[in-house]
Amino acid sequence: MEEEKKFKVLCLHGFRTSGSFLKKQISKWHPSILHLFEMVFPDGIFPAGGKSDIEGIFPPPYFEWFQFDKEFTKYTNLEECISYLCDYMVKNGPFDGLLGFSQGATLSALLIGYQAQGKVLNDHPPIKFMVSVSGSKFRDPSICNVAYKELIKARSVHFIGDKDWLKLPSEELAAAFAGPLIIRHPQGHTVPRLDEESVKQLSEWSSSILEDLKNSDNPQDSKSENSSDKDDVGVESAENLMKQVAA
Repeated sequence: MEEEKKFKVLCLHGFRTSGSFLKKQISKWHPSILHLFEMVFPDGIFPAGGKSDIEGIFPPPYFEWFQFDKEFTKYTNLEECISYLCDYMVKNGPFDGLLGFSQGATLSALLIGYQAQGKVLNDHPPIKFMVSVSGSKFRDPSICNVAYKELIKARSVHFIGDKDWLKLPSEELAAAFAGPLIIRHPQGHTVPRLDEESVKQLSEWSSSILEDLKNSDNPQDSKSENSSDKDDVGVESAENLMKQVAA
């Protein structure tokens, strides 16, 4: 059998953490859910400018993507960060989707919104999907009026925690996307462990993303494929994951 193509996902970590830490956070999820994606975990471009919340939990170094004020309305080094990420994506991609936690999720949505409006990544294929964990919208009107000018059409799933201090901002970010899947969990500002229902939701969502990506790569094949067979595979995959997580 031919080895299946892996679609690339750029994974952006949270404030004053690291790519390695986000990789560890995502490892809470059963690997079968994302095993057909190639996950890339770069570090932020600036060393942490202060204390990290994961000191004593995960080893340094720690990084941040950009800096901001308490109201999250003024940003420092944001343009430099955006430029760096766009260059990174062109040189190391193309990337089919983005995954981000907290500051990384906020940045991911910004990149997708900006690309949709023709502001960035004009030399990179359209980003097709996003996984947001504890994300939020930028609040500067000059950014909002471009990035969220229209509903973002990329497929998206948003993890929103009942005890997350960014719960309401996460709701607002999800509302900026067309047809978002929202997965709620009882935890706080973290990448959550998934219960059986969440595993089923994320597995079915990722399976549909993969199907869309494969069909866009091979449009001539998609018409001849038996859709009921593909649906059965997706259901079987979800059921197997639920059994494995419950075990």
